[in-house]
Parts: sequence; C-alpha cells; structure tokens
Amino acid sequence: MDMTTGASAATLASLRERALRLRRHMVTQARGKGQGYLGQGLGIADFLAVLYFHEFMPQDVDFKRTDRQRFYLSTGHYSIALWAVLAELGVIGLDDLASYGADGSPLEMSTMEGRLPGIEMTGGSLGHGLGIAVGAALGYRLDGRRAAIHVEISDGELQEGSTWEAASAGGAFKLDNLVCWIDCNGIQADGPLVVPVDPVTERFHAFGWDTHEIDGNDVSQLVTAFAWARERRGRPKAVVLRTKPGKGVPRLETRDRAHFIRIDEQEWDAVSRELEEQHG
Repeated sequence: MDMTTGASAATLASLRERALRLRRHMVTQARGKGQGYLGQGLGIADFLAVLYFHEFMPQDVDFKRTDRQRFYLSTGHYSIALWAVLAELGVIGLDDLASYGADGSPLEMSTMEGRLPGIEMTGGSLGHGLGIAVGAALGYRLDGRRAAIHVEISDGELQEGSTWEAASAGGAFKLDNLVCWIDCNGIQADGPLVVPVDPVTERFHAFGWDTHEIDGNDVSQLVTAFAWARERRGRPKAVVLRTKPGKGVPRLETRDRAHFIRIDEQEWDAVSRELEEQHG
C-alpha cells in the first residue's frame, strides 16, 4: 500500500498499464491519419487513465445516467485521447481507431457533442469549457445531485478572458462540486505560450478556489490529487497538471513543435518501439 495515495502497488501498476494502452491507441489513431494532436494526447494519458479507471465508478461511465460524475474536455483537439478512453471502455471498436480524422468518421480531430456517448461538449473553440462546467455544477446543485463535475482546460486557455469570468463565477457560487484540471504543458499552436500565465495556483486561489499542483504524468500524484479534491468542501478546486507533450515517446518529447505532429511513414515503427521501451 502506498501510504501517500492510499492505493495499492497493484492498483498503481494497473493504472500505469492502462495509460500505456491509451497511448498505444493514440499512436494507432495518428498513424492511420499520418498526423494528429498526438503530443498533447500522450501528455494527458495518465490523467485520463486515473479519472476513468480509478476515480469514476461504473455508474459514471453509464453515459445515459443523468446523475453521474461528468467530464468536460474543453481542449477539444485532445479528442485523440478521449477516443482512446472510449475504445478502452468498449464504446467504440479498436478497429475504428485508425479512422481518426477521416471524412465521415465520428472520431473527429476535435470533440463533437452528440456523435458518440460520453462527449459532454463540442470542443475546438477554446476558452468555453470552464464556463460550461460552472453552469453544469450549478445545475447539479440546484437539482440536488451530489456527483462531481470535472473539466479539463489548457494553460493556453488561461489567456482567454472568458476563462477568468468563469473562474470568478465558480468562486462566487462556492461550487465545491466542481474540479478544474489545468493542463500546463507550456505550448500552444505556434510554440511556447505567448502570454505568461503563472503563477496559476495563486491566481485561482485569488478567485476563491482551493488549489493544488502536481506532476500530471505521475500516476501516484494523480491518485492523491483526486482524493484531495474529494475531501475539500466549500470551494471549487483547481489542480494544475504539469505535463510533457509527447510523454512516453522520447523522439516526440523533444520536438520543438509538438502541437500538431506529422510523422513520416518510416518513423511510425520507431515511435511504437520507443513507447514500449519506455514502459518496459
């Protein structure tokens, strides 16, 4: 038993294996297209593994239930990671993964609400996810539902004024059923962040949030962060995830431009080999 997380060594090992499976699915998707938002997907894999396969209970992945915990993916181009999760849940077939980004495929390069179960919002135009999640959390409170609302946003979205309007509202309404997970990977479309966003935790705290910061690629720290968020009462929670684009594939971790990755056909075998070696 890990005394920090309260999780057994077997549980942590299982979650790391699940994250590896998600990364394999993402490589399959991007290889089918020859390109895609693979860097961010690999970076967020550990978080999604812990969210869907440790924090969520079976009722939370029954997407017809109206009282389940919900997850809003604000950064819609991270869809490659969400499709991997749905494949692990059996919502979509493994054979469908290679259709990622293809004409007519439901596996869009940015999430589209209504095409597949478990997609809570249409992504792509950034800066809206936190506002939507604030509304959902307030709605749950008014309806007497006790489940949590989780939302992922990116550090790039912290450059959007709408994000801070939503943060102000969440703090003002004291929405303690709301958890915002902020993926701070330091990049946006054309390179490093244009507008500095740190110190993120201090800024959210000033808006009335409880805050926490972890290595977003450390499964043990993620499990602890979810437990921390469950225990806090009276205020919304913001957890900063310091993640690495391309995590798990060294040749992608060191790319200067990791927002949208194109890989030559002859490279794909090396990508898969490095992924397995890193988790060997």
